[in-house]
Amino acid sequence: MTTTNVTDSNNSNNSTPKTYTQLCWAMMKTGILGYGGGPSIIPLIRYEAVTKYRWLPDEEFGEILALANALPGPIATKLSAYLGYRLKGALGAVLAVLAHILPSSIAMLSLLSAVNYLSNSAIVRGMISAVAPVIAVMLGVMAYEFGERAVKGLGRKLGIIMLLISFVLLQLLGVHPAIVIVLFLAYGAMHFKLLTRFQRHKQKESSQK
Repeated sequence: MTTTNVTDSNNSNNSTPKTYTQLCWAMMKTGILGYGGGPSIIPLIRYEAVTKYRWLPDEEFGEILALANALPGPIATKLSAYLGYRLKGALGAVLAVLAHILPSSIAMLSLLSAVNYLSNSAIVRGMISAVAPVIAVMLGVMAYEFGERAVKGLGRKLGIIMLLISFVLLQLLGVHPAIVIVLFLAYGAMHFKLLTRFQRHKQKESSQK
């Protein structure tokens, strides 16, 4: 029912002339307010695309996020291009990317002459220190929501096992995140087939007993 409502909302949004304006405005905000690089922009893009305008369901956003992480290049521009293409095709993708990168690029060029002064300013250092915890909380909330969904799909035990495996691969063994994502995507494609076989095997054993 939720997916149907989201789809209906997507269709109504796509048919209105305001879609271009909404797309450019949303990507412009994420480009300006996304302090700290790609990871800090992901919650902002998710809010605009899933919560505010309902261009796509949360499950699809999680899948696209995983695929975008596995591809080379900045994550934020890949998400912007996907949203623009999904809503308005190739033209929408170009507009979304430009709306996302142009404001920050113009601001960076405008403030280039004042970089040395700003880098030594106590006010700027205080602003950066104040924003950092907000970004950390946003990323933490998003990670918790994705983890909660993973546990619901895989089950509590398997979800925790996957979490431990990813922690070992990323933090202890230093495996590149793209490789870890590809490995988990490959397992996810086979998960339900393996689960079905396991359940059938279990039923046969119980019937034989």
